[in-house]
Amino acid sequence: MQPLALLQSLQSLLRPKRLAILEAVLIGLIAALSAVLLRQAVVLLGGWRAQESMPLPAWILLPLIGAGSGFLAGFLIERTGPEAAGSGIPQVKAALAHVPIALNLRVAVVKFLSTMLTLSGGFALGRQGPTVQIGAALAAQFSRWMPASPDHQRQLIAAGAAAGLAAGFDAPIAGVMFVIEELLQDVSSLTLGTAILASFTGGVIARVLAGPNVTLGFNPLAHETSFTLPEIPFFLLLGLLAGIFAALFNRGVLVSLKWTRRNLRLSLPFKIALAGLLSGITAAALPIVFRDSSTLQVFLTAGTASWQLTALAFVVQFCLTLLACSMETPGGLFVPSLILGAALGHLVGMAENSLLGGEPVTYALTGMGAFFGAVAKVPVTAIVIVFEMTTNFELVLPLMIASVTAYLVAERLVPGSLYTQLLALKGIQLEPDKISDGLWARLTAADVMQQNVETLTSQMTLDEAVQAFSRSHHRGFPVVENGKLVGIVTLTDLDKVAQRYLSGAAFVKDIMTPRPIVVEPNDPLSQVLYLLSRYKLSRLPVTEGRRLVGIITRSDILRVESDKLRGGSTRIGPVAEPSYVVYQTRSPATGRGRLLLPLSNPQTAPSMLKLAIAIAQERHYELECLQVMLVSRRRVPSETEVNTTRSRRLLTQAIHQAKAANVSIHTQIRVAHSIDQAILETLKDRHIDLLLMGWKGNTSTPGRIFGAVVDTVIRQAKCDVVLVKLGEEPASRLLRSPVPTPHSLERWLVPIAGGPNSQYAIKLLPALVSVSRQPEIRLCQIFPSDDSTHNTHRLEEDATFLRQRLQRSVTTLPICAKSVSDAVVDVAQRDQCDVVVVGASREGLLQQAIQGNIPEAIARHCHCTVILVRKAIT
Repeated sequence: MQPLALLQSLQSLLRPKRLAILEAVLIGLIAALSAVLLRQAVVLLGGWRAQESMPLPAWILLPLIGAGSGFLAGFLIERTGPEAAGSGIPQVKAALAHVPIALNLRVAVVKFLSTMLTLSGGFALGRQGPTVQIGAALAAQFSRWMPASPDHQRQLIAAGAAAGLAAGFDAPIAGVMFVIEELLQDVSSLTLGTAILASFTGGVIARVLAGPNVTLGFNPLAHETSFTLPEIPFFLLLGLLAGIFAALFNRGVLVSLKWTRRNLRLSLPFKIALAGLLSGITAAALPIVFRDSSTLQVFLTAGTASWQLTALAFVVQFCLTLLACSMETPGGLFVPSLILGAALGHLVGMAENSLLGGEPVTYALTGMGAFFGAVAKVPVTAIVIVFEMTTNFELVLPLMIASVTAYLVAERLVPGSLYTQLLALKGIQLEPDKISDGLWARLTAADVMQQNVETLTSQMTLDEAVQAFSRSHHRGFPVVENGKLVGIVTLTDLDKVAQRYLSGAAFVKDIMTPRPIVVEPNDPLSQVLYLLSRYKLSRLPVTEGRRLVGIITRSDILRVESDKLRGGSTRIGPVAEPSYVVYQTRSPATGRGRLLLPLSNPQTAPSMLKLAIAIAQERHYELECLQVMLVSRRRVPSETEVNTTRSRRLLTQAIHQAKAANVSIHTQIRVAHSIDQAILETLKDRHIDLLLMGWKGNTSTPGRIFGAVVDTVIRQAKCDVVLVKLGEEPASRLLRSPVPTPHSLERWLVPIAGGPNSQYAIKLLPALVSVSRQPEIRLCQIFPSDDSTHNTHRLEEDATFLRQRLQRSVTTLPICAKSVSDAVVDVAQRDQCDVVVVGASREGLLQQAIQGNIPEAIARHCHCTVILVRKAIT
């Protein structure tokens, strides 16, 4: 507690600007020390590994060290800090985007130790990515010791990341540029100033303590490079090749990671150990220069390597880096990118040398920047890093030509940040504006305050005040005179009445807190949150001048956060008004019930309509199609003008498709504050029997599977609910189409558990399979591994029912497994199923689904269509 008390004392003594300077310097110092310690540890242990591989058989020692260090690192991460897996930069990016990912002292320590183990064990990764996460994690811990507003905490984390990169590369300017270009995308004066101070402190201290962090194969101060105009086509060629291979590299990282998660059923320690074993075997079979990343970088930038060895270095580094990344090994991509760029540049330089007599070293250095910038999508940072490493102005123009070309090519082939896509694999979807403008910065006090405020007057007696408290659930009241705020009184103030020997005839002004802390309507929510936490308050009055216009309580903050978790910014703000029907069509009411289908995406609407019509035909239901148009919560839906042209066009297509199938269809367009609100109101107004909805299969909030709308509807809808996550064709995945292309729905897999929803799925199946031409149905029942009875009576009964209804063969699959979800995924992949139909049980599977268990595993590991069925809530 002593360091914490010292920091809080400094915070109370120093002015905010001076405190910010001190914080930036301290963060830079801490990040530099951690980077230097990591470097020295890796050099020491890696040197011992290389030295011992000389007298001892390398083909035994290197694989054993690689596997052992990988296992220890994986065990450490799995048991103490799962957030430390991988490079660490995606985690920092998510934290800066207000995603709840742990960044603290524990994560920093685990990242430090695991990275030290893997890099000294010979993995083809770098330490600069981990130093970014270590610096950010230490800064985050520091910001908790010195209470700060959410915005300031975010700035400190960004400063820690900048200092970590600067200390890892001896490149202070590049540290700042990387934060601005990739992580924070914020150039406000406070953010920029804090990052600059921390970055320069970290870079300078690391240089003083440990010397140059990145070693080149020549002395950059003594070596002179040249650049002539005839060489421009070769630098353009280098940029083109770097962009192509960088895009291939990024795509390889994502594909290999998906493949191992889907097919390699090993725990993290064994995964990383396997990568270390294969890396060690490869290193033992190659020349000694390939056993250490620093040695290989020196070798490639010296300009003396043959083209055969250079090409071999490129291929080996490319494959080993993908291998390490696929196992989520702790380590960065910066150094591998520099090595790959140096190899590629050296090859282009050798070709140019044979024609024009240029220097391959210039191309090797230019290739480093081009490849790194294209992989990380930070061309400016790449230019600055190479320039700061070499301090050679002659390289700036070649770097600009090659880096910009490589970036444009890579962005064209594989658009988007690699780190954002790595987060997407974990179910964390970052919105385009989420990094630069978080929830607390976007909202103001006026967005969440309560405008109808109960108040007391200063001349009210204490007895009257006690009665006011007894009639209300509030724990505090603003005190107002002539419309102006003069104080605030709380239950704590009333408790002090006896201590002050005041009678009930005393006045509120005698116990109230005068001149309370207030906020203005335009103050960001981050400032509100900071004041509530800093001064341990439960409410804050909102004033314009001295006039009271509202109040914000902690409950309001919790409501905002809950709304955000449930569905994003469209939900945040004043309480929603009822939706309003602006357009509708009606057909004859000839059905036995009604099926509601909300439509939003024109590209998936035909597939959803096909399923809806099949169910409606089999059950003799009428079809109700709904289109929801969202408006701001500051507007009243019934008074807001909207253009319904596109919505009516979509509903007209639905009408044609339903009438062709001889299904009675009704349509409506509702203007609403939220989609789920409009759906729930439609369910009630139109007496819906079954709701059919689309389902993304992932969400931007970790730990949740249903999206904002579905998550609310599945809890509150009283009718039957069928959720459909459309599958993808392989071509759709390869082209990275934002909209899935539906499979041909021929192979159906139905896990049964005997519950009511499982039986409901069986009864609904004949309607669903009517969309198939030659349906193949597999019923599977999962039994625990220790269950020796394996009672398949229910399985055979369901199979008999389907055979009679469909007049087709039905395959039964009794399976023993520890995990239901893993077994379903394995069967779906092995048999190449097109659809998995899951009947959710009220107590079991549905709760697990909402918490992200079975549907999460199926949705993430299977590209087929997933249908989740839930009977009506009674």
